[in-house]
This record gives sequence, structure tokens and C-alpha cells, in this order.
Amino acid sequence: MKYIVLFSWRQQLSVLLLVFSVAWARGNETPNVLLISIDDLNDWVGCLGGNSQASTPHIDRLAERGILFSNAHCQAPICNPSRTSFMLGLRPSTTGIYVNRPWFRLTKRNVNRTTMSQYFGQHGYKTITAGKIYHGSRVDKASFQLTGPRPGQRLSIDERLVPDIGSSSKLWDFGPQVYDEREFGDAVTASWVIEQLRKEHAKPFFMAAGFYRPHVPFYAPQRFFDSHPLRAVHTPDVKQDDCDDLPTAALELTNLTVPPSHSWFVENNQWKPAVQAYLASVSFTDAQVGRLLDALDHSPHAHNTIVVLFSDHGFHLGEKQRWAKQSLWERSTRVPLIISLPNGLQGKTCKRPVELLSIYPTLLDLCGLPARDDLEGVSLKPLLNDPEAVWEHVAVTTYQRNNHAVRSQHYRYIRYADGSEELYDHRVDPQEWNNLAGHAGMSPLIKQHAAWLPHQNVLEARVSVKNSAAPRNSAPPRNSVTPGSSAPSERGAAPNSMRRSGNENQKLKIK
Repeated sequence: MKYIVLFSWRQQLSVLLLVFSVAWARGNETPNVLLISIDDLNDWVGCLGGNSQASTPHIDRLAERGILFSNAHCQAPICNPSRTSFMLGLRPSTTGIYVNRPWFRLTKRNVNRTTMSQYFGQHGYKTITAGKIYHGSRVDKASFQLTGPRPGQRLSIDERLVPDIGSSSKLWDFGPQVYDEREFGDAVTASWVIEQLRKEHAKPFFMAAGFYRPHVPFYAPQRFFDSHPLRAVHTPDVKQDDCDDLPTAALELTNLTVPPSHSWFVENNQWKPAVQAYLASVSFTDAQVGRLLDALDHSPHAHNTIVVLFSDHGFHLGEKQRWAKQSLWERSTRVPLIISLPNGLQGKTCKRPVELLSIYPTLLDLCGLPARDDLEGVSLKPLLNDPEAVWEHVAVTTYQRNNHAVRSQHYRYIRYADGSEELYDHRVDPQEWNNLAGHAGMSPLIKQHAAWLPHQNVLEARVSVKNSAAPRNSAPPRNSVTPGSSAPSERGAAPNSMRRSGNENQKLKIK
């Protein structure tokens, strides 16, 4: 009898040791990365509360599994410079990539720079992509070892739905397309990524999935339009004299000729249908996010994958009587950013101002890769550990050379190339209707925000390289380590291009 009791005790101990060893192994595995990029998605997301009509249950589900950064902003309110920025970890004012051309690999200043995924590949990761990560769905062989489908923004089977839309671009169109839902471009991308998630991989993976919608054309299957019936759609609030207190530079910079004018949407009774189509496109993309999350949850990688979801920039749908992006206002710069970690905090919201620029150094920090001293973002790891941690940083957005917006926790400050300014207090003016820049007593606040403007504003980059297929510095750096091994962690010192004159080490505590 004593022997039986002793054996049972040993059995129990063995089981406990096995459980602890499995848990320890899981906690010390090299994490995978699933990066989900969405095109032109503003804050019309359920968990962000930008529009009560938005239906995004799957993005909301991811937010419940991680940290939602509710004050996140892009570094450029247009595709090419924004995507170049977060993939290189550098500001547009440093790369000279300010607009949709040129491709950064075709410029002398940037041809040999190391992208985020490229750096992961140099440190033992398998790098995989599908859909739109770079502008125009460009393929950068240095960045990814395996490339899946890149369906594009408009398919050959798409029918033109709105005639005489008032735009020179064929991309401006909206409405339901009636072919098989599985043939929609983002569904094709999701299906391919799901196949990769189901596989066993010999190496940890860095997998980037890029969804096109809600970029124009606003196409989605009919069922997503049915879930947003036109009779129930509300258009954004617009103040008719909103532009009266704006400087001339703001009006000139945001005067776009490609999108239809706001008056076209109003006069042709197309404002509500366009808003409906945007909402439907957002819901359709959310469904694809749900498919990826479900696939990950049922994959061998469910407990060892960091998930990062974000948008490249926002989008106007009539606010300030304009459409599209390409402005330095909140509607163009504010984006969803969610980071979900295995065994990390869940269901928390961080209100600190953060940048997409920080994704690169944050993932290096989380995955134990060597920090890079040439990145201009700061790691968000302190906020992932404590969303209310002291945070002495702001978010800076640039549109074309020498035009910048600085977003702190409560304010937006804009300075244009000619020196004209805007200032908004988001505690009382979330729609940015009241420009405080010329009001008495605002000078100290303006000075504090202006101290964060980039000190380097390089000339616009020009095409100067013929063959950009293989950057010369693609070999791993000398201080490379295997994934998961210890490496120095990047902390929040301001990079060279952002350091302020005077006392550089004194943080400006603005709110």
C-alpha cells in the first residue's frame, strides 16, 4: 500500500513538472509575427468609436485580446510615404519620400536601407507577404522571401457602378459587386494567408497581410451593404464655415483634383451612398480579419504569435468639405493600431500619442532582436506593459516637404511650409472646427508643440537608381543574433532628426 502511495505521488510530480516545462517552453519560444495592414481605414472602427454606424466585430475582438492604441497616427497621410516610413522606421522628412512617387528602392538615399521584414529575415525568420504592404503592391525581394497573391485595387470582373463620378481616376467608384465573395481581392489574400498559417514552419515567421479595402473603389459583396441599409446611414457632421479660420496654405495643400469634390457628392445625392459603401467595405475587410484570427486560433502557432493590426492612414468622407486623405487633420492621420501579445495584457486601451513608426522598434524589442540605432521610432513595449505609463513623446505626421502636424494627448498643432499654423484642443473640439492658433495665450502651448517638429527636412527624393532588386547591404549585420536570444532593448531617446535645440535631454511635458 505504501508503494502505491509513493508511486502516485511521483506520478503527480511528473505531471506537474511536465505542465511547467511546457508552459516554460511556450514562454521562451521565439515568437512569430502576424502583421495586418489595412488601406485607408480611419477611426470608423467599433472599438475606436469614430462612427457609431461602423460594424467591426473581429477588429474589436482583436482589441479585446491586446492593447488598443486609441491615439495612434500615421507619419504621412498618403500610401507610399506612410508605408515606406513604417517599413523603414524613418520619417518622410528623412527619406525624402513625401508623395506616391518614387519607390524608395529607386532613390540613392534609400536604395540600401533595411526594411523591417528584411531585418527579421536577416535574423532567422521566414518572411511572408500577400496583398498590399508597399504602395502599388510593389514586390521587394529583399523584404520578403515568399510572396503570395497581390490582387490589386480593381479587378477585371468589377463592373463600373457610378457613371460620371466627377473624377479623372477610374478608382473612384462605389457600390456592391455581385460575383462570388471568394473572388474579391481581399478574400483571395486572406485565403492564401490562412494556408500559410495552417502550415508548420521550420523557422519563426514574419507574415504580413495587406488588405486593400476600404481604399477606393468602395466595393464589397451585397450582404455588407444590406447590413448598412441606406435609410439608416448618417453622413458626418460638417460645419459650413469650417474653413474660414484656416490659413491659405492649408486650403492649397488640401485642394485635391483627383477625388470628386464634396459639392459633387451633395448635388448628385451620392454622399449617403458613398458613406454606405465605405462602411460596407470596412465591414468586409473586418470579416477577412476575422478569418485570419480564426485560422490563427486553430493553427499550431496560436499561442506564440504576436498580432499587429493597423491602417496606413485615415480618410475624409465629407469632413471639412473634402474627400480622400492628404491632409494634416485628425481625419487623415488617426488610425487603428492594435498589438496583441501571447500572455500579454488584454482588453486595455492606451490613450498616449503613438506613431506607426514605432512598429519596427517595438517588434525588435518584443522578439529579442538587436536594437537598431538608426530607427526614428521608439519602442511601445513600456505601454504594452502599462498603458498608462509616463510617455514623453508625441506623434508627428508630414505631408509634402516642411508641412507637419504634431499630436499630443490633447492637442493637434500644424505648421505649414510658409509658417502658418493651426491648433486644436481635442478635449472640447474633436472635429477640429475651432483653430486656436491666433488666440491670445496660445503662444507657450504652440512653442512646446513646435519643439517636436523635425529639424531635418530633406529634399524630395528623385529616381536615381536603375536596378533596385537586390540592395547591397542585404547581408546580416555583424551583431546579428539568433531569434529569441538576448539583445539590447531600444529606449526612448529622441532620434537625431527629431532632437530639439537647447536642452536636448529635457522632455517637453505637453498634454
